[in-house]
Amino acid sequence: MRMLALVAVGVGLVQARGLAAPPPVQVGDVVFAADFEAADALAAWRGTEGRAALEDRPGGGRALAIASADAASPATVSLALPVERLRGCRLLVSALVRAEDVSDKPQEWNGIKFMVPIDAPGGKLWPQAAIATGTFDWRRVAWQAAVPKDATAMSLVLGLERVTGKVAFDDVRVTVRRLPYVARPRPAGEPVYRGHDLPRLRGAMVSPNASAEDLRVLGQEWKANLVRWQLTGFKPGLDTGDLAAYDAFLEAHLKKLDAALPACEKYGLRVVVDLHTGPGHWAEGERNLFGSAACQRRFVEIWEHIARRYKDAKAVWAYDLLNEPLELAAGEGLADWQELAERAARAVRAIDPDRPVIVEPAPWGGPEALADLRPLDVPKVIYSVHMYIPHKFTHQGVYDTGRKPLAYPGEVDGRTWDKAALEAALAPVIEFQKTHGVHIFLGEFGAIRWAPDGSACRYLKDCIDLFEKHGWDWAYHAFREWDGWSAEHGPDREDRRRAAEPTDRQRLLTGWFARNVRPGP
Repeated sequence: MRMLALVAVGVGLVQARGLAAPPPVQVGDVVFAADFEAADALAAWRGTEGRAALEDRPGGGRALAIASADAASPATVSLALPVERLRGCRLLVSALVRAEDVSDKPQEWNGIKFMVPIDAPGGKLWPQAAIATGTFDWRRVAWQAAVPKDATAMSLVLGLERVTGKVAFDDVRVTVRRLPYVARPRPAGEPVYRGHDLPRLRGAMVSPNASAEDLRVLGQEWKANLVRWQLTGFKPGLDTGDLAAYDAFLEAHLKKLDAALPACEKYGLRVVVDLHTGPGHWAEGERNLFGSAACQRRFVEIWEHIARRYKDAKAVWAYDLLNEPLELAAGEGLADWQELAERAARAVRAIDPDRPVIVEPAPWGGPEALADLRPLDVPKVIYSVHMYIPHKFTHQGVYDTGRKPLAYPGEVDGRTWDKAALEAALAPVIEFQKTHGVHIFLGEFGAIRWAPDGSACRYLKDCIDLFEKHGWDWAYHAFREWDGWSAEHGPDREDRRRAAEPTDRQRLLTGWFARNVRPGP
């Protein structure tokens, strides 16, 4: 590990002047370090007056201490980081942290701030560590931050936000963990792996409680040829990271899938096995999938188990490793989503060499997130994103009841959204497809059924037109799951019954499904 010229060693940033440009960063380079030992160790930090102080540590040494008696006023300090040298890198950010009587945080993102805000043309990013409140002695906190290739500024922020109490930091370091990815062009004439020989896979996501009759309607009457089957709904494991309880949840849901596979095969539906809820999926800190070595080991073991279980299942088409990965702060010595996905994909390949592995980008599987994913060094991989842009339109009334209805095409947050805007939002996916020569599966898309004046149907039509234009397989969200997304229900939010006649959205979907070719054996 080498220390770069731009490093804070107790004092602040030391920047060479009048010298040749420093060499490119390498893995292991420490681009910032602070041990707060020097008398002027706070000189390079902004916002220290009245908020921060150097205090002695028992046993020797000093630390940065920040206290707040007023939760309404943030108590944070910041320092600029060398964004020009770090664009496209993944960083390991670490420190020793100690807390005294830190009050409960009103929102998950509040509390003890150990954060690297990043400015980029696509918007502000706020990567940060997930740290508990209360009182605790010195502990090592380590997490990872991805710097966009087009980042324009970044800084390090320490302190307290919307809480009271006291926090101390020592041995703060920012280390290069991974270098920017340089794309390798696909050899000319090499065919794109699609995972099937049909003109297109078009279908829908279904409830894990879908019945044989539901599958008959979707496959035989609607003529879909694909279902994305969710392994989802486990609340205790989401919240606590309880692996024994998670295993019981998973086995119960796999048995539901086992029971459904004969109907899927009978009605011409290829199945994407979607691990919608992973081990430690929503748990905090060291119980989270990216904070727990046990959860990461279990994640790979789960996919070994699923691959063994379904490698001879005729209806199973592909394995979707994790729905909308929420990569929080991968701890020191733990895999980030890129590494964990590769590990799981290799485990699948060792057992089932044929079925496609589907990978979604972190965070949340959105189109913009695909720009930060590298193609996996594993054969037969398909890449997937979900399309709910603009979210305020597609999800209106789901979380924000009482707001003014938003129409499509129309204006959302001062921007006009139409088909051209949707294609612009999908540009990272189009670019990823062209650059790497890969196939795309649009695993989820939809618009809430009560969007005003037929807007949901117009939105779906433009989305599907774009998916078809670029040759993507797709699955509508959702068929006979929650009725808010149902194409069988009308636009009246209060009417929970299926419409007596096919809705405009149902006619749109079945019109496309009618073009499907039924899968062979």
